[in-house]
Amino acid sequence: MTFPMVAAYVELGARVLVAGAFVLAGTVALTHWAVRSRRLNAFSGWARFVRGWSDPVIKPVERRVVRAGANPQDAPFWLIGLVILGGLALIALVRWLIGFVANILYSAESGGMFLLPMLVSYAFGLLMAAILIRVIASWFGIGRQNRLMRVVYALTDWLIEPLQRIVPTLGPFDITPIVAYLLLSVTRKLVLGAFF
Repeated sequence: MTFPMVAAYVELGARVLVAGAFVLAGTVALTHWAVRSRRLNAFSGWARFVRGWSDPVIKPVERRVVRAGANPQDAPFWLIGLVILGGLALIALVRWLIGFVANILYSAESGGMFLLPMLVSYAFGLLMAAILIRVIASWFGIGRQNRLMRVVYALTDWLIEPLQRIVPTLGPFDITPIVAYLLLSVTRKLVLGAFF
């Protein structure tokens, strides 16, 4: 089996997995809505069946929603949002990995002369993705204290912190991550241009 065929099957598998997770989250949300609006008895067979297999997933979401100050009854709808965002992230990651492996295979076939520029490009891409994750996480109040975010801050602090001393804020908005992202983008183009 060739690499393009394997890549197509892997991407299809990721899409099917995401679609299945969306259907399950939608089933939980729809059942929850039907019980809340009294269209379905909370003690019916269907409601108990859905609650039985969804409780291990929905309970952590409820705890997180309560900590955020929202209504825990909205947890199934937050679950749908998480499944959509997580699914898009999973598909993007799978596509990125497929492209990464394809680039390595192409570089190996061409005698390795594209390996160093490719690795430099991916290093810049990783830093730029870390800046985006840092910004999006800040919108949800997820900061440096989160153990997963410590890696993101470790990757970006060396650039963001010196820029914060130079770049003025625009009222309540800190535009330092935008400036850092643009600097990385321009530097990436310059460095890759030097290779070719």
